[in-house]
Amino acid sequence: MKARVNEGCISCGACVAACPEVFRFNDDGVAEAYADVAPEYESAATEARDSCPVSVIDIEE
Repeated sequence: MKARVNEGCISCGACVAACPEVFRFNDDGVAEAYADVAPEYESAATEARDSCPVSVIDIEE
């Protein structure tokens, strides 16, 4: 699975806290998905998406 952080990230850190195996802050201070979502992290990545207060995270097969 692939995750993507779309434009509009407010750098709250919810996704990084929920799933650091997939999300991190880039050099500009906004979140990015730096790794594919491995099966063992699907639940955490979904939690990260669902906890995003501005709904800018997509997860696709």
